[in-house]
Parts: sequence; structure tokens; C-alpha cells
Amino acid sequence: MSPTFQALRNRNYRFFLAGALVSNVGTWMQRIAQDWLVLELSGGSGVALGVTTALQFLPLLLFGPWGGVLADRYPNRRVLVLAQVSFGLLALTLGVLDALDVITLGGVYVLAFLLGVVTAVDGPTRQAFLIEMVGREDLPNAVGLNSTAFHGARIIGPAIAGLLIAAYGTAPVFLINAATFLAVIGSLFAMDPRLLNPAPRVPAGRGQIRAGLSYLRTRRDLVLILVIVGVVATFGLNFSITMALMATQVFERGAQGFALLATMLGVGSLLGALVATRRRDPRVSLVAGSAVAFGFLELVAAAMPTYALFAVALVPCGFAALTVMTAANATVQLGVAPEFRGRVMAIYLTVFLGGTPIGAPIIGWLAESYGPRAGLVLGGATSLAVGVFALIVLARHRARGDSGVQVVAPYAGAAPVAQRQRQSP
Repeated sequence: MSPTFQALRNRNYRFFLAGALVSNVGTWMQRIAQDWLVLELSGGSGVALGVTTALQFLPLLLFGPWGGVLADRYPNRRVLVLAQVSFGLLALTLGVLDALDVITLGGVYVLAFLLGVVTAVDGPTRQAFLIEMVGREDLPNAVGLNSTAFHGARIIGPAIAGLLIAAYGTAPVFLINAATFLAVIGSLFAMDPRLLNPAPRVPAGRGQIRAGLSYLRTRRDLVLILVIVGVVATFGLNFSITMALMATQVFERGAQGFALLATMLGVGSLLGALVATRRRDPRVSLVAGSAVAFGFLELVAAAMPTYALFAVALVPCGFAALTVMTAANATVQLGVAPEFRGRVMAIYLTVFLGGTPIGAPIIGWLAESYGPRAGLVLGGATSLAVGVFALIVLARHRARGDSGVQVVAPYAGAAPVAQRQRQSP
């Protein structure tokens, strides 16, 4: 099998990826529709967009570590089924309220917060379940394929959403998204549990979050990755706010113009994901270097004078951003001990997504006060700075002959998974 699709030799992962492809299209459709609905309800307020985004990710900051405990304690597949049902019900509720024309900005805020609560459980569980399906050998490829599916949908979903919003409004988009979660639920039920390789379940007890943090403090390589991801995600990846305001306020475009910008960013992300599928040995230096590239490219995008040039500039931005995230994700998962994987991935996702409640209102206020380009400049400058900082740290460690920040620990559970997949019908 081609190295690009190596993880697909795992039967359960084939089902999982197929379900994710369908659901991801709906997720991107809803992201565009939710942002557009907030703009309509708030009269085009950048602050309202920032608040909505912040509320959606605030639960990860508040409850993310507990989601990791659940991922380490309970069967991941069972938890994921419950999470998908919850996602579907929330999308259905938003769609029905919108269709009845009784949705308010406050209602969107509440549903965005509840969506974040479910994500706080789903995120670390999904990450821990990935290596359970494919093992260590195929993990970097599976991370790349997951990103390919997610960002391939980023091209399709916004385009469909733009057409639907222009023709019928936002309500049908939410209802379609609710139906797409059935694909993920079906894929989880179709799996063969005998081909999974779960990590040892952690028994109920006190101090489990503290134990995960103590373990993480011993891993300077993982801590440095978390610093990079935290800064880039908090300030650099608020494109849902900056693109919406650039489209409507700077370039005076409608829903389809906004959706096209999201699609162009998705093209770059998809290209980055395709490259990631062939990456076998991600390192901290790759995470740091791609953060530098992303920060520079976001600054370039902020300076683009026309809608067409701005749209084109989003392609390399998406590529660099995706490289940061796939390299960081794979390096952390490969490096962490199996019994701590759920908790460490919860901390990773808390840093990755939990910083949004801090960054989104700042970016929204800055864009509203000084123009949308100011939000892009802040994101680019901070991402560039943290990437340079990390490269300096790595250089100092290398000068002292300390390779600790480059170590990737082995995962002993990989071989049995690969062996069982080769023996499966």
C-alpha cells in the first residue's frame, strides 16, 4: 500500500475515517453558518463573533483535563458514541430554533458553550482512540489522513454552506450537520473490537489530573510543543473572526465571498495534510520552524490590498498552520506513555483550543477597533515570535549536547495492532 494511505490497512480505521469524512463536511458547514448567523443577529459585530468563539472553546479550558481522565478511564469507543449523539442533538436544536425564527444571540452563546462541553470530552478521547486503532507505526500517517479528511471537508463544507445560506438561510445548514453525525455513530458500531489495542484503563481514584501534570513536567520536549501550540492557536488561528470581518468590512463581500475565503484557507490546509501523511519522524524542530513560517505568512496576508490577493495568500497560511498542528499532534502522541495518553492529549487540546476564549475576544476587539488587518498582524507577530523562541531553545540544547527536547518515546502496543490487522479478513 502507498505510504500516503498506510494507516488504511487497519480495518477499524477505514470505518472511522469514512464516517469522519461525512461528519467533517457538516462541521465546516455549521462553522460558516454559525459565524454568519452571529453577524446577522449582532449587526456585524466582531466582538460578538469573538465571544461566540470564546464560549465554544471555554469548556476546554475549564474541563479539558477531566475529559482526559474519562479517556484514560472508560472505553474510548463508547465515550465517542455518546459524544456524537450529543453533537447531533445540539446541531438539531440550533437548526430548529433558527428555522422557527426564535433564535437569539444569547441562544447561540448557550449552544456554543454546550458544544464546547461535549468537545472537552470528545477531543482527548478521539486522540487516544487513534493510536488504539492503528498503533505507533501507522500513527503519523493516520494523523495526516485525519487532517486530510478534516481540511478536505474544509473546501467542500464552506462552499456548500455559502450556497445554502444565500438561497435558504442558515437553518438548513444546521439541520444537515445534525444528520451527518449518524455517519460517525455508524462507523463506530461497525468496528471489530478484537482489532483494537486499548491502553490499560486507569482505575477511579483521586489525583489523576495531578499525576498527568507531574508526568508532563518531566518532559521538556512536550512542554515546548505546548508553548508553541498555545501561542499559535490563541492568537494566530482566529481566522473565523478575521476572515469574516475582512470579507464583510474590508472587501464588502457577502456570504459566498466569506465562504470562498474559508475554502482557500482549506486548500492550503489540505495540501499540508497530504504532505503530513508521508511524514514518518516528526520533531520539535519541525513544529518550531513551521510556526515561524506561519507567522510570516499571516503577516503577508494582512498586507494584501485586494480580495483576490488576500484569498491567494490564505493558501500558504493554511499549509503552514496545518504543518504546525500535525507535527505537534504526532510528536506528542508518539512521545507520551500509553497510560497517560488521554490526560496528556487533554492538556494538549486544552492548550490548543482552550486558549481561544482568551485570544478570540482580543482579536475581535482589536479588529473592530483598529480594523480586521490588525487582528491578522497580532496573530502573525506572536506566532513568528514563539517559533523563533523555540528554535533558540533547541539550538541551546543542541549546543550543550542535550537531546532531551528531541526524544520520542516508543509505544510498545503498536506491533500487536499491526499484526492483528494483517491477520484480519
